Amino acid sequence: MSDQTLPDIIYTKTDEAPQLASASLLPILRRFLGEADITIGTKDISLAGRILASFPERLTDAQKVPDDLALLGEVVKDASANVIKLPNVSASVPQLVAAVKELQGQGYDIPDYPENPQTPDEVEARKRYDAVKGSAVNPVLREGNSDRRAPSSVKAYARANPHRMGAWSKDSKTCVSTMAANDFYSNETSVTLTDAQAEGPLKIEHTAADGTVTTLKDGIKMPAGTIVDATFMSAKALKAFYHAQIEKTLADGTLFSLHLKATMMKVSDPILFGHAVVAYLQPVFDRHADAFAAAGVGPNAGFGTMFNAIAQMPNGAEIKAEIDAVLAERPPLYMVNSDRGITNLHVPSDVIIDASMPAVIRAGGKGWGPDGAEADTNCVIPDSSYAPVYEASVNFCKENGALDPVTAGTVQNVGLMAQKAEEYGSHPTTFEIPQDGTMRVIAGNGDVLHTHAVEAGDIWRMASARRAPIENWIQLAIDRMQATGFETIFWLDRNRAHDAELLKYVEPALAKAGLTDAVKIMAPREATSRSFELIYQGKDTIAVTGNVLRDYLTDLFPILEVGTSAKMLSVVKLMQGGGLFETGAGGSAPKHVEQLVNENHLRWDSLGEFCALGESLRFLGNAQNKAAANVLGNAVDAATEKLLSEGHSPQRKAGQPDNRHSHYWFARYWAEALAAQTTDAALAAKIAPLAAELAQNETAILSELSQGQGHAVDLGGYYNTSDALAAAAMRPSATLNALID
Repeated sequence: MSDQTLPDIIYTKTDEAPQLASASLLPILRRFLGEADITIGTKDISLAGRILASFPERLTDAQKVPDDLALLGEVVKDASANVIKLPNVSASVPQLVAAVKELQGQGYDIPDYPENPQTPDEVEARKRYDAVKGSAVNPVLREGNSDRRAPSSVKAYARANPHRMGAWSKDSKTCVSTMAANDFYSNETSVTLTDAQAEGPLKIEHTAADGTVTTLKDGIKMPAGTIVDATFMSAKALKAFYHAQIEKTLADGTLFSLHLKATMMKVSDPILFGHAVVAYLQPVFDRHADAFAAAGVGPNAGFGTMFNAIAQMPNGAEIKAEIDAVLAERPPLYMVNSDRGITNLHVPSDVIIDASMPAVIRAGGKGWGPDGAEADTNCVIPDSSYAPVYEASVNFCKENGALDPVTAGTVQNVGLMAQKAEEYGSHPTTFEIPQDGTMRVIAGNGDVLHTHAVEAGDIWRMASARRAPIENWIQLAIDRMQATGFETIFWLDRNRAHDAELLKYVEPALAKAGLTDAVKIMAPREATSRSFELIYQGKDTIAVTGNVLRDYLTDLFPILEVGTSAKMLSVVKLMQGGGLFETGAGGSAPKHVEQLVNENHLRWDSLGEFCALGESLRFLGNAQNKAAANVLGNAVDAATEKLLSEGHSPQRKAGQPDNRHSHYWFARYWAEALAAQTTDAALAAKIAPLAAELAQNETAILSELSQGQGHAVDLGGYYNTSDALAAAAMRPSATLNALID
């Protein structure tokens, strides 16, 4: 791809708190990079931007936006790619619906999200929206594997300023509950495509009991060497599991908490979530099933959407009273917000397993109940593929107590994720089975790769991992192990079908490198326990994992080690030679926006952006022989370390320093580091006056940054904020703006 029209560094426009922080930080980055003739520009991958790009024919010329996500999908396949990616909304249906309504209110003529499409126009609209929701961004951009770890400056700060950890008790009733059979793990089959099987496209067929054959998907092209998995979750077994867990939770006197990934697993997990909603309110659904169907009341979007729809029914008040009566008999639910009555089952995207489970473990096994008090909880994770990781974590902490951030080692991660690897790439090949029958995956040469007998309502999916990403992932793990000397563990279960196929690549590669004895291979449960043993002793380890565990572990261990996963350094070494630099997690971003709107205080920490920027600049310097970029990148690290050591990270409460204050200190320390370095005298001379002025105007700048705190802020929208209003809110210091601009 030609780089003539692209900036040296692409900085993504995303959503919520990270995007608001960008309104303050980007002008600073442009000023500093401009001094070295380095360009930085933005591309919009926000939820609002993705929606608008999907309906160009319905917008005026002034309203149309380019499909930046598609553009970046091509950019990341180029050796010159240099992208800094901020956290974006992986939209659940309620979030998508809210964004659509907001955009419609702003004058954009886009269609409603059709929950049950009937007309051809509705079917087409649903198809476009389904391409936008959930994990629409990451599979497109991640054309490389993940190298994720806590920067040394972050670990040092966490040790010197340990975050609060809840105390664990050996008699804690908190537990992890998962299915023992008939789930995705137990039903999985896996094959590696031969040359003959890969000659033509694969297809997925459903054969009904009456012999009717329906092709659900065809034209699936995959190269030889691709691992192709297929599996299903039994709806009957899932329902029985939920009812059993409700009874167990009630008997134990704990909270009921469901932990899924309804954003990334945007087809399967909302269905799993909906079954839990029905199970919790089973008597109500049994009594009013026909009326609910007629009124379009569905469970998959959660209590919130369902209760709103019921309120519009003629007998809505009566049904709501029945619901309240059933809930009073059920065990108390784990709460997202006790004050507002938002439960674990209100919105599928409110409780995301990779953030919610570490929060429970960090809190000593406690969750918040409807009474506003902490309590032990039954952590319900239906599929047993990854539940053992959390079960082993809970059991280890019960036995050994909470992790001590002062002495803890670190778990780094090398994750297989390139080219839509594994479950996270399975959305187009996931189906809710319409009727009893048989599912088959058939290769181009006619070989039947997978066969599953299924029943109506079962959730079936096919996933894959290609040879080139797998080999790249193994080599990346070897490189990291040799660079660090850390104990390295491949988290692979020999009893799982997919992992057994992966090991056919891993073990020969390790043998060829002479590392068979140096590298461990453990199933996730055992690998979890071993990793906890190491970090409790202050030692370090590298977890080499597949895509889902990459996602889960790079929240679990950072949240325990350094208090958050937003401060992780995440480098995606793109397979064609470019670099994608991710800036951490955005799970708490909605609460941050709420606080800004209500109190004009943004507690979002841009430390992840700082870390990614330093890596991006050094990558640019090395890739394009721009020495000044290396100087800038090294100065970023110096500024970040000083910002942390001086205690200038954002604080939580209005009236305290926030994100905007931290950006001032970052700019000042960056300028001072550049002015003091001797590698590039010309750059030092350019920046020295700015460094002096930032220091001289400290009092005025900090005073101006604090003005207006405690008062409400109008951003012009949540998903599609006004650039002018966001800039006004995030750049309140005229003195600082004058120096930067």
